[in-house]
Amino acid sequence: MFASIILLLICVVFIVVQLKSRRPKNFPPGPPVWPILGNILDLSLENPLKDFERKTYGNVYSLFLGPKPVVVMNGMKTIKEALVTKGVDFAGRPQDLFVNDSTQRKGVILADYGSSWKEQRRFALMNLRNFGMGKDSMEERIHGEIQYTVDTLEKSIGKSFSPQNMFHNAASNIICQVLFGKRFEYQDETMKTLVQCFTENAKIANGPWAMLYDSFPLIRSLPLPFRQAFKNVETCQKIAKTLMNEHKQTRVPGEPRDFVDCYLDRLDKPGDDRSSFSEEQLTMYILDLHFAGTDTTSNTLLTGFLYLMNYPQVQERCQQEIDMVLEGKDQASSEDRNNMPYVQAVIHEFQRVANTVPLSVFHCTTKDTELNGYSIPKGTLIIPNLTSVLNEEDQYHKIRNGLRWLQNLYNMQHWLSCRTSL
Repeated sequence: MFASIILLLICVVFIVVQLKSRRPKNFPPGPPVWPILGNILDLSLENPLKDFERKTYGNVYSLFLGPKPVVVMNGMKTIKEALVTKGVDFAGRPQDLFVNDSTQRKGVILADYGSSWKEQRRFALMNLRNFGMGKDSMEERIHGEIQYTVDTLEKSIGKSFSPQNMFHNAASNIICQVLFGKRFEYQDETMKTLVQCFTENAKIANGPWAMLYDSFPLIRSLPLPFRQAFKNVETCQKIAKTLMNEHKQTRVPGEPRDFVDCYLDRLDKPGDDRSSFSEEQLTMYILDLHFAGTDTTSNTLLTGFLYLMNYPQVQERCQQEIDMVLEGKDQASSEDRNNMPYVQAVIHEFQRVANTVPLSVFHCTTKDTELNGYSIPKGTLIIPNLTSVLNEEDQYHKIRNGLRWLQNLYNMQHWLSCRTSL
Protein backbone atom coordinates (compact mmCIF):
# COMPACT_ATOMS: atom_id res chain seq x y z
CA MET A 1 0.00 0.00 0.00
CA PHE A 2 2.78 2.43 0.99
CA ALA A 3 4.69 1.63 -2.19
CA SER A 4 1.58 2.34 -4.27
CA ILE A 5 1.14 5.76 -2.64
CA ILE A 6 4.79 6.64 -3.28
CA LEU A 7 4.46 5.52 -6.91
CA LEU A 8 1.28 7.59 -7.29
CA LEU A 9 3.00 10.67 -5.85
CA ILE A 10 5.94 10.22 -8.22
CA CYS A 11 3.53 9.99 -11.17
CA VAL A 12 1.68 13.13 -10.05
CA VAL A 13 4.92 15.07 -9.62
CA PHE A 14 6.13 13.86 -13.03
CA ILE A 15 2.89 14.97 -14.71
CA VAL A 16 2.95 18.38 -12.98
CA VAL A 17 6.58 18.96 -13.94
CA GLN A 18 5.90 17.81 -17.49
CA LEU A 19 2.99 20.25 -17.80
CA LYS A 20 5.08 23.10 -16.36
CA SER A 21 7.83 22.36 -18.89
CA ARG A 22 5.50 22.58 -21.88
CA ARG A 23 5.73 25.66 -24.07
CA PRO A 24 2.66 27.92 -23.87
CA LYS A 25 0.62 28.63 -26.98
CA ASN A 26 2.53 30.67 -29.59
CA PHE A 27 5.67 30.60 -27.41
CA PRO A 28 9.02 30.77 -29.27
CA PRO A 29 10.18 27.35 -30.54
CA GLY A 30 13.19 25.47 -29.24
CA PRO A 31 14.71 22.04 -28.61
CA PRO A 32 12.71 19.25 -26.92
CA VAL A 33 12.43 19.60 -23.14
CA TRP A 34 13.40 16.91 -20.62
CA PRO A 35 11.14 16.57 -17.55
CA ILE A 36 12.66 18.25 -14.45
CA LEU A 37 16.00 18.81 -16.24
CA GLY A 38 14.68 21.07 -18.98
CA ASN A 39 17.43 21.64 -21.56
CA ILE A 40 20.35 21.53 -19.13
CA LEU A 41 21.74 18.36 -20.74
CA ASP A 42 21.68 20.04 -24.15
CA LEU A 43 23.79 22.99 -23.03
CA SER A 44 27.56 23.15 -23.09
CA LEU A 45 28.84 24.27 -19.69
CA GLU A 46 31.74 26.04 -21.39
CA ASN A 47 29.61 27.97 -23.91
CA PRO A 48 25.89 27.42 -23.22
CA LEU A 49 24.49 28.75 -26.50
CA LYS A 50 27.03 27.45 -28.98
CA ASP A 51 24.83 24.51 -30.03
CA PHE A 52 21.74 26.65 -30.61
CA GLU A 53 22.42 28.80 -33.63
CA ARG A 54 19.61 31.03 -34.85
CA LYS A 55 19.92 29.27 -38.22
CA THR A 56 18.16 26.35 -36.52
CA TYR A 57 15.53 28.09 -34.38
CA GLY A 58 15.40 31.67 -35.67
CA ASN A 59 16.23 34.95 -33.97
CA VAL A 60 13.87 34.23 -31.07
CA TYR A 61 13.83 30.78 -29.47
CA SER A 62 13.21 29.24 -26.06
CA LEU A 63 15.01 26.94 -23.64
CA PHE A 64 14.16 25.59 -20.21
CA LEU A 65 16.51 25.87 -17.22
CA GLY A 66 14.96 23.11 -15.16
CA PRO A 67 11.23 23.91 -15.30
CA LYS A 68 11.88 27.62 -15.94
CA PRO A 69 11.19 28.93 -19.49
CA VAL A 70 13.82 31.21 -21.02
CA VAL A 71 13.60 33.21 -24.25
CA VAL A 72 16.86 33.89 -26.12
CA MET A 73 17.04 36.87 -28.49
CA ASN A 74 19.52 37.05 -31.37
CA GLY A 75 20.51 39.69 -33.89
CA MET A 76 20.59 43.47 -33.77
CA LYS A 77 17.11 44.00 -35.22
CA THR A 78 15.39 41.67 -32.74
CA ILE A 79 17.30 42.87 -29.67
CA LYS A 80 16.72 46.51 -30.62
CA GLU A 81 12.98 45.88 -30.99
CA ALA A 82 12.85 44.31 -27.52
CA LEU A 83 15.17 46.58 -25.52
CA VAL A 84 14.54 49.89 -27.32
CA THR A 85 11.22 49.88 -29.17
CA LYS A 86 9.49 47.83 -26.45
CA GLY A 87 11.94 48.78 -23.70
CA VAL A 88 9.43 48.95 -20.84
CA ASP A 89 8.00 45.51 -21.73
CA PHE A 90 11.47 43.95 -21.36
CA ALA A 91 12.87 46.23 -18.62
CA GLY A 92 12.41 43.80 -15.72
CA ARG A 93 15.17 41.88 -13.95
CA PRO A 94 14.67 38.28 -12.81
CA GLN A 95 14.89 38.07 -9.01
CA ASP A 96 15.49 34.38 -8.34
CA LEU A 97 18.90 33.76 -9.91
CA PHE A 98 22.40 33.19 -8.54
CA VAL A 99 23.52 36.77 -9.15
CA ASN A 100 20.52 38.16 -7.23
CA ASP A 101 20.99 35.89 -4.23
CA SER A 102 24.74 36.50 -4.04
CA THR A 103 24.18 40.29 -3.95
CA GLN A 104 21.27 40.05 -1.49
CA ARG A 105 18.95 41.64 -4.07
CA LYS A 106 20.36 45.10 -3.43
CA GLY A 107 22.24 47.57 -5.59
CA VAL A 108 20.96 48.97 -8.87
CA ILE A 109 22.27 46.85 -11.76
CA LEU A 110 20.18 43.78 -10.87
CA ALA A 111 17.27 45.66 -9.27
CA ASP A 112 13.87 44.99 -10.80
CA TYR A 113 12.17 47.69 -12.84
CA GLY A 114 10.04 49.92 -10.63
CA SER A 115 9.95 53.04 -8.47
CA SER A 116 12.96 52.03 -6.31
CA TRP A 117 15.09 51.33 -9.37
CA LYS A 118 14.10 54.66 -10.94
CA GLU A 119 14.88 56.52 -7.71
CA GLN A 120 18.33 54.95 -7.30
CA ARG A 121 19.20 55.30 -10.99
CA ARG A 122 18.21 58.98 -11.05
CA PHE A 123 20.36 59.65 -7.98
CA ALA A 124 23.38 57.85 -9.49
CA LEU A 125 23.21 59.59 -12.87
CA MET A 126 22.96 63.05 -11.32
CA ASN A 127 25.77 62.59 -8.80
CA LEU A 128 28.16 60.64 -11.02
CA ARG A 129 27.99 63.52 -13.49
CA ASN A 130 28.74 65.94 -10.66
CA PHE A 131 31.91 64.00 -9.86
CA GLY A 132 33.33 63.87 -13.33
CA MET A 133 31.59 61.29 -15.52
CA GLY A 134 31.86 62.77 -19.02
CA LYS A 135 33.78 65.84 -17.82
CA ASP A 136 37.38 67.10 -17.90
CA SER A 137 37.93 66.07 -14.28
CA MET A 138 37.42 62.43 -15.24
CA GLU A 139 39.97 62.85 -18.02
CA GLU A 140 42.45 64.20 -15.46
CA ARG A 141 41.91 61.15 -13.24
CA ILE A 142 42.52 58.84 -16.21
CA HIS A 143 45.72 60.68 -17.17
CA GLY A 144 46.94 60.45 -13.59
CA GLU A 145 46.26 56.72 -13.40
CA ILE A 146 47.91 56.11 -16.79
CA GLN A 147 51.17 57.40 -15.31
CA TYR A 148 51.05 54.70 -12.63
CA THR A 149 50.37 52.14 -15.37
CA VAL A 150 53.36 53.37 -17.40
CA ASP A 151 55.57 53.17 -14.29
CA THR A 152 54.43 49.57 -13.72
CA LEU A 153 55.25 48.67 -17.33
CA GLU A 154 58.68 50.30 -17.14
CA LYS A 155 59.53 48.30 -14.01
CA SER A 156 58.66 45.08 -15.87
CA ILE A 157 61.06 45.64 -18.78
CA GLY A 158 63.11 42.50 -19.33
CA LYS A 159 60.86 40.41 -17.07
CA SER A 160 57.88 38.16 -17.64
CA PHE A 161 54.74 40.07 -16.81
CA SER A 162 50.96 39.55 -16.78
CA PRO A 163 49.10 42.83 -17.34
CA GLN A 164 45.77 41.48 -16.07
CA ASN A 165 46.09 42.75 -12.50
CA MET A 166 47.58 46.03 -13.69
CA PHE A 167 44.55 46.78 -15.87
CA HIS A 168 42.15 45.70 -13.13
CA ASN A 169 43.94 47.96 -10.64
CA ALA A 170 43.97 50.93 -13.02
CA ALA A 171 40.26 50.66 -13.87
CA SER A 172 39.42 50.06 -10.22
CA ASN A 173 41.34 53.12 -9.05
CA ILE A 174 39.51 55.45 -11.44
CA ILE A 175 36.18 54.22 -10.06
CA CYS A 176 37.50 54.45 -6.47
CA GLN A 177 38.34 58.11 -6.97
CA VAL A 178 34.73 58.81 -7.95
CA LEU A 179 33.23 56.67 -5.18
CA PHE A 180 35.65 57.33 -2.31
CA GLY A 181 37.74 60.29 -3.43
CA LYS A 182 40.95 58.24 -3.14
CA ARG A 183 43.10 55.75 -5.02
CA PHE A 184 44.99 52.70 -3.78
CA GLU A 185 48.55 51.59 -4.48
CA TYR A 186 48.63 48.53 -6.73
CA GLN A 187 50.15 46.43 -3.94
CA ASP A 188 47.60 47.60 -1.35
CA GLU A 189 45.92 44.63 0.34
CA THR A 190 42.46 46.21 0.01
CA MET A 191 42.94 46.57 -3.73
CA LYS A 192 44.26 43.01 -4.07
CA THR A 193 41.30 41.60 -2.13
CA LEU A 194 38.69 43.52 -4.16
CA VAL A 195 40.24 42.52 -7.48
CA GLN A 196 40.54 38.87 -6.43
CA CYS A 197 36.93 38.69 -5.20
CA PHE A 198 35.54 40.38 -8.31
CA THR A 199 37.58 38.13 -10.61
CA GLU A 200 36.49 34.95 -8.82
CA ASN A 201 32.83 35.98 -8.78
CA ALA A 202 32.88 36.83 -12.48
CA LYS A 203 34.21 33.34 -13.24
CA ILE A 204 31.61 31.67 -11.01
CA ALA A 205 28.73 33.75 -12.41
CA ASN A 206 29.71 32.84 -15.98
CA GLY A 207 30.48 29.19 -15.21
CA PRO A 208 28.60 25.90 -14.83
CA TRP A 209 27.86 26.19 -11.11
CA ALA A 210 25.81 29.36 -11.54
CA MET A 211 23.84 27.63 -14.30
CA LEU A 212 23.13 24.66 -12.04
CA TYR A 213 22.16 27.02 -9.21
CA ASP A 214 19.63 28.76 -11.47
CA SER A 215 18.25 25.49 -12.86
CA PHE A 216 17.83 23.44 -9.67
CA PRO A 217 16.75 25.43 -6.56
CA LEU A 218 17.04 22.30 -4.39
CA ILE A 219 20.86 22.41 -4.52
CA ARG A 220 21.18 26.05 -3.43
CA SER A 221 21.77 25.32 0.25
CA LEU A 222 24.38 22.63 -0.42
CA PRO A 223 28.12 23.35 0.21
CA LEU A 224 29.00 23.48 -3.50
CA PRO A 225 31.59 25.74 -5.21
CA PHE A 226 29.10 28.56 -5.82
CA ARG A 227 29.11 29.24 -2.05
CA GLN A 228 32.51 30.91 -2.52
CA ALA A 229 30.79 33.78 -4.34
CA PHE A 230 28.66 34.51 -1.27
CA LYS A 231 31.80 34.60 0.90
CA ASN A 232 33.48 36.96 -1.57
CA VAL A 233 30.52 39.34 -1.47
CA GLU A 234 30.64 39.36 2.35
CA THR A 235 34.36 40.19 2.20
CA CYS A 236 33.74 43.07 -0.22
CA GLN A 237 30.85 44.33 1.92
CA LYS A 238 33.17 44.57 4.94
CA ILE A 239 35.63 46.63 2.91
CA ALA A 240 32.86 48.92 1.61
CA LYS A 241 31.46 49.40 5.13
CA THR A 242 34.93 50.25 6.48
CA LEU A 243 35.39 52.93 3.81
CA MET A 244 31.85 54.18 4.44
CA ASN A 245 32.55 54.50 8.19
CA GLU A 246 35.73 56.44 7.44
CA HIS A 247 33.61 58.87 5.44
CA LYS A 248 31.15 59.27 8.30
CA GLN A 249 33.99 60.38 10.60
CA THR A 250 35.57 62.88 8.19
CA ARG A 251 32.69 64.24 6.11
CA VAL A 252 31.19 67.71 6.39
CA PRO A 253 27.42 67.43 5.80
CA GLY A 254 26.35 69.40 2.74
CA GLU A 255 29.89 69.53 1.33
CA PRO A 256 30.27 66.18 -0.49
CA ARG A 257 33.71 65.11 -1.69
CA ASP A 258 32.59 62.04 -3.62
CA PHE A 259 29.68 59.72 -4.37
CA VAL A 260 29.62 58.14 -0.90
CA ASP A 261 29.36 61.57 0.75
CA CYS A 262 26.45 62.44 -1.56
CA TYR A 263 24.62 59.27 -0.58
CA LEU A 264 25.22 59.90 3.13
CA ASP A 265 23.86 63.44 2.68
CA ARG A 266 20.76 61.92 1.09
CA LEU A 267 20.34 59.59 4.07
CA ASP A 268 20.40 62.62 6.40
CA LYS A 269 17.33 64.08 4.71
CA PRO A 270 13.98 63.23 6.29
CA GLY A 271 11.98 60.88 4.09
CA ASP A 272 9.12 58.45 4.16
CA ASP A 273 9.38 54.80 5.20
CA ARG A 274 9.01 53.70 1.58
CA SER A 275 12.30 55.29 0.50
CA SER A 276 14.76 52.86 -1.07
CA PHE A 277 17.79 54.68 0.39
CA SER A 278 19.65 52.88 3.20
CA GLU A 279 23.18 52.08 4.32
CA GLU A 280 22.74 48.45 3.19
CA GLN A 281 21.69 49.73 -0.22
CA LEU A 282 24.74 52.03 -0.35
CA THR A 283 27.07 49.13 0.46
CA MET A 284 25.84 47.07 -2.49
CA TYR A 285 25.62 50.19 -4.67
CA ILE A 286 29.35 50.72 -4.12
CA LEU A 287 30.12 47.13 -5.11
CA ASP A 288 27.75 47.33 -8.11
CA LEU A 289 29.38 50.44 -9.55
CA HIS A 290 32.86 49.20 -8.74
CA PHE A 291 32.37 45.83 -10.44
CA ALA A 292 30.54 47.27 -13.47
CA GLY A 293 33.23 49.89 -14.01
CA THR A 294 36.21 47.61 -13.43
CA ASP A 295 35.57 44.20 -14.97
CA THR A 296 34.41 45.20 -18.45
CA THR A 297 36.98 47.99 -18.82
CA SER A 298 39.95 45.91 -17.69
CA ASN A 299 38.98 42.93 -19.86
CA THR A 300 38.63 45.18 -22.91
CA LEU A 301 42.06 46.72 -22.24
CA LEU A 302 43.56 43.26 -21.80
CA THR A 303 42.06 42.11 -25.11
CA GLY A 304 43.39 45.20 -26.88
CA PHE A 305 46.84 44.67 -25.36
CA LEU A 306 46.88 41.07 -26.60
CA TYR A 307 45.80 41.95 -30.14
CA LEU A 308 48.25 44.83 -30.50
CA MET A 309 51.06 42.47 -29.45
CA ASN A 310 49.99 39.96 -32.10
CA TYR A 311 49.36 42.55 -34.83
CA PRO A 312 52.35 44.92 -34.62
CA GLN A 313 51.48 46.49 -37.99
CA VAL A 314 48.17 47.73 -36.51
CA GLN A 315 50.02 48.94 -33.41
CA GLU A 316 52.44 50.87 -35.62
CA ARG A 317 49.65 52.51 -37.64
CA CYS A 318 47.89 53.57 -34.45
CA GLN A 319 51.12 55.06 -33.08
CA GLN A 320 51.77 56.94 -36.32
CA GLU A 321 48.28 58.43 -36.34
CA ILE A 322 48.57 59.43 -32.66
CA ASP A 323 51.97 61.08 -33.25
CA MET A 324 50.62 62.91 -36.28
CA VAL A 325 47.60 64.29 -34.39
CA LEU A 326 49.35 65.17 -31.10
CA GLU A 327 52.26 66.95 -32.81
CA GLY A 328 54.55 66.65 -29.80
CA LYS A 329 51.96 66.86 -26.99
CA ASP A 330 52.58 64.47 -24.09
CA GLN A 331 48.98 63.34 -23.64
CA ALA A 332 45.92 62.77 -25.78
CA SER A 333 42.61 64.38 -24.83
CA SER A 334 39.06 63.32 -25.60
CA GLU A 335 38.93 66.10 -28.21
CA ASP A 336 41.85 64.54 -30.10
CA ARG A 337 39.98 61.30 -30.77
CA ASN A 338 37.82 62.99 -33.43
CA ASN A 339 40.99 63.36 -35.50
CA MET A 340 42.03 59.71 -35.02
CA PRO A 341 39.61 57.65 -37.15
CA TYR A 342 41.92 54.65 -37.45
CA VAL A 343 42.62 54.48 -33.69
CA GLN A 344 38.89 54.86 -32.99
CA ALA A 345 38.07 52.02 -35.38
CA VAL A 346 40.69 49.77 -33.77
CA ILE A 347 39.32 50.51 -30.28
CA HIS A 348 35.79 49.70 -31.44
CA GLU A 349 37.07 46.45 -32.90
CA PHE A 350 38.70 45.60 -29.54
CA GLN A 351 35.34 46.13 -27.88
CA ARG A 352 33.64 43.90 -30.42
CA VAL A 353 36.20 41.11 -30.12
CA ALA A 354 36.47 41.34 -26.32
CA ASN A 355 32.73 40.64 -26.03
CA THR A 356 32.94 41.26 -22.28
CA VAL A 357 29.24 40.61 -21.57
CA PRO A 358 28.27 37.96 -24.16
CA LEU A 359 24.76 37.35 -22.78
CA SER A 360 24.27 40.87 -21.42
CA VAL A 361 22.49 41.25 -18.08
CA PHE A 362 19.42 39.02 -17.97
CA HIS A 363 16.04 40.72 -18.35
CA CYS A 364 12.47 39.62 -17.76
CA THR A 365 9.16 40.78 -19.17
CA THR A 366 7.13 43.24 -17.10
CA LYS A 367 3.86 42.27 -18.80
CA ASP A 368 2.47 39.95 -21.48
CA THR A 369 4.04 41.05 -24.75
CA GLU A 370 5.02 39.96 -28.27
CA LEU A 371 8.30 39.70 -30.13
CA ASN A 372 8.74 38.67 -33.77
CA GLY A 373 5.15 37.42 -33.74
CA TYR A 374 5.59 35.18 -30.67
CA SER A 375 3.67 35.60 -27.41
CA ILE A 376 5.83 36.01 -24.30
CA PRO A 377 4.08 35.95 -20.89
CA LYS A 378 4.85 38.37 -18.05
CA GLY A 379 7.79 37.31 -15.87
CA THR A 380 9.58 35.30 -18.58
CA LEU A 381 13.39 35.27 -18.27
CA ILE A 382 14.98 36.99 -21.30
CA ILE A 383 18.58 36.48 -22.49
CA PRO A 384 19.86 39.00 -25.08
CA ASN A 385 22.62 37.15 -26.95
CA LEU A 386 24.99 40.06 -27.61
CA THR A 387 27.51 37.70 -29.20
CA SER A 388 25.09 37.27 -32.10
CA VAL A 389 25.07 41.05 -32.62
CA LEU A 390 28.84 41.45 -32.43
CA ASN A 391 29.37 38.66 -34.95
CA GLU A 392 26.42 39.36 -37.25
CA GLU A 393 27.45 38.68 -40.82
CA ASP A 394 26.15 41.94 -42.34
CA GLN A 395 27.68 44.07 -39.59
CA TYR A 396 31.03 42.28 -39.76
CA HIS A 397 31.37 42.96 -43.50
CA LYS A 398 30.69 46.65 -42.81
CA ILE A 399 33.47 46.63 -40.19
CA ARG A 400 36.00 45.08 -42.56
CA ASN A 401 35.13 47.49 -45.37
CA GLY A 402 35.26 50.40 -42.92
CA LEU A 403 38.75 49.48 -41.70
CA ARG A 404 39.95 49.18 -45.30
CA TRP A 405 38.53 52.64 -46.08
CA LEU A 406 40.15 54.07 -42.94
CA GLN A 407 43.52 52.66 -43.94
CA ASN A 408 43.25 54.31 -47.36
CA LEU A 409 42.23 57.56 -45.64
CA TYR A 410 45.19 57.30 -43.25
CA ASN A 411 47.62 56.72 -46.15
CA MET A 412 46.25 59.82 -47.89
CA GLN A 413 46.52 61.94 -44.70
CA HIS A 414 50.09 60.74 -44.12
CA TRP A 415 51.05 61.53 -47.73
CA LEU A 416 49.54 65.03 -47.47
CA SER A 417 51.36 65.62 -44.18
CA CYS A 418 54.69 64.64 -45.73
CA ARG A 419 54.05 66.86 -48.77
CA THR A 420 53.21 69.83 -46.50
CA SER A 421 56.42 69.41 -44.48
CA LEU A 422 58.42 69.45 -47.71
